[in-house]
Amino acid sequence: MATVILVRHGRTTANATGLLAGRTVGVGLDETGRDQAAVTGDRLAAVPVVGVVSSPLERCQQTARFILDRQTGTPHAPIDPDLTECDYGQWQGRLLSDLATEPLWPVVQSQPSAVTFPGGESMAAMQARSVAAIRRHDAAFEAEFGPGAVWVAVSHGDIIKSVLADAYGMHLDLFQRISVGPASVSIVQYGSSRPSVHATNTDAGDLSWLAKGTVSGDAPVGGGAGPTATRTSSA
Repeated sequence: MATVILVRHGRTTANATGLLAGRTVGVGLDETGRDQAAVTGDRLAAVPVVGVVSSPLERCQQTARFILDRQTGTPHAPIDPDLTECDYGQWQGRLLSDLATEPLWPVVQSQPSAVTFPGGESMAAMQARSVAAIRRHDAAFEAEFGPGAVWVAVSHGDIIKSVLADAYGMHLDLFQRISVGPASVSIVQYGSSRPSVHATNTDAGDLSWLAKGTVSGDAPVGGGAGPTATRTSSA
């Protein structure tokens, strides 16, 4: 089966100031975010990806560009609105410290499946459209490039957390237990019987083993030997 690498955008000016940017136009990576995205691009340079699908928001497209610029080939680079940020409605543009005093805040923390943001989107709808988009692209890349295809989806924290929760078989109400940092890499493979989560929220480490593809099938009892990374010797 194909393998998707889920990448959150790098840090933004809004992240740094504790602002909930949501779908606000023009929120780009700050200097730290550009450095983070560059590191992620370097990590993925050893993996020949067939596509880099991005949320339409600027911060994701900037992060995707760091990945694309470090690829030796020319991956497909579509924009998908279904990977865009949650519509936080009237919460958008407000400080997280202020939002934490709202009656809805503890519900977001403990029962997100019951949350619809005022004037915005429900978290259940957010998960449904983002998971559907990931699975749709995954099937399309596999159909075009074969079961060893590896592709990248660049999106947002809550989007990626909801996709990972689905892959883990977790109820959406548990998705706040998952952390997804700026420019982090998570890896999922959708097998014929169930998804396999190979990594979550990583910001360092060799990813060259992905160039050989991942093996789908039954889970090895005891955990197995794991992937073998390509190693280079130093003089």
